[in-house]
Amino acid sequence: MARGNKRIWGWYFFDWASQPYNTLLLTFVFAPYFAEVARARFVAEGMDPSAAGAAAQSLWATGLGSASLVVALLAPLLGAVADAGGRRLVWIWGFSAFYLVGSAGLWALTPDGGALIWALACFGLGFVGMEFATIFTNALLPALGPRDRIGEISGSGFAFGYLGGVLSLALMLLFFAESASTGRTLIGLPPAFGLDPALREGTRAVGPFTAVWYLLFMLPFFLWVKEPPAPPRRMSLGAGLASLRGFLMSLPRRRSLSAYLGSSLLYRDALNALYGFGGVYASGVLGWSIIQIGVFGVVGAVTATVASWVGGHADRRWGPKPVIATCILLLCTTCILIVATSRDSLFGQPLPEGSRLPDQIFFLCGALIGGAGGALQAASRTMMARHTTSERATEAFGLYALSGKVTSFLAPLLIAIATSLSGSQRVGIAPLIVLFLAGLVLLVWVKPEGEQRAVT
Repeated sequence: MARGNKRIWGWYFFDWASQPYNTLLLTFVFAPYFAEVARARFVAEGMDPSAAGAAAQSLWATGLGSASLVVALLAPLLGAVADAGGRRLVWIWGFSAFYLVGSAGLWALTPDGGALIWALACFGLGFVGMEFATIFTNALLPALGPRDRIGEISGSGFAFGYLGGVLSLALMLLFFAESASTGRTLIGLPPAFGLDPALREGTRAVGPFTAVWYLLFMLPFFLWVKEPPAPPRRMSLGAGLASLRGFLMSLPRRRSLSAYLGSSLLYRDALNALYGFGGVYASGVLGWSIIQIGVFGVVGAVTATVASWVGGHADRRWGPKPVIATCILLLCTTCILIVATSRDSLFGQPLPEGSRLPDQIFFLCGALIGGAGGALQAASRTMMARHTTSERATEAFGLYALSGKVTSFLAPLLIAIATSLSGSQRVGIAPLIVLFLAGLVLLVWVKPEGEQRAVT
């Protein structure tokens, strides 16, 4: 394997190693398990079951929003400090430790719900580690290949990552995650390694499993991805602040970059909320089990794998902007379907008792979320790379993370408010449509070729 290709494959392995945090924890296994445990605890404390479901969703939204706010506040500054020091890998090592400790700690959430706040704290710690490690890894993208290949590399990286997500989710469903009613996995076996289904140890193992997966598959990254040769520089908070100040002061003169940051701020916030609440929604509205939600996740991850690869090649041919716009429109359509679908009605029209149509529609929504979401993230990463240079990439991707996190509390907060006011988890998803459309409008002012220049 040529040295350049080896470095690219090492970079791909970060997506493979880190994807289970999104697939297993944020979306399809731990999040619905958390909602299930929280809802049961609230009911045990005397709350009405429907109100308990809404309260569980609001609690999850609060935890996710708080962790996202930490990322938003620190990402641009740490990126500027890292660029000033010329080192990125040391930051990836450090935040990988957060990832490992946080995900492993999720084992503590037992079915009695006594560790709800602890679990939220551990999830937040691991989430912060995953997000920051992603920022510093994304900053390596502009130096991985020529400009006309960046979209293809980004899309292939996401496709490889989603493939890892599919495999990790399949392993969890086949051998670990048990049904609450039967205590058996998807193929009818008790959880592996003698884990106790009565204590939901198979499902709780998702945290340690995610930590071990990351530790194992980050090895190619750390072996094959090296810092570009550069003279040693001392990391300085003052230099980082000065650099960040200059970058921010340049934004009024960079119309395309400013519009793109605003656009991505809105549509990525909405997309992350879809990922974060898809499993919670399926559990609360449709009454799906963890195993059903996991199969739903496999469908979404498979479509994301294919769509990310196809989207990467479409990005190389037509550029990232048309790919982003198409994906936003697909996601808007998906949100409308979700809001219009309940267990007993579709677009306000009653369905026969026991109809499986809502389940089929939600599986379709999962495929659309996975496919459009995967291609959207890959093209968004490419568009950001077109607005920076390799020397300033960490700072730029830190600001990119800020644009995705500074209002990351907004979508969960809007969902929490809409859910609380309406008393309906289904109606609670409606604000995401507005966020997607607002992001699409701002995309009008983004230059298709971006702005690849350094500003001092």
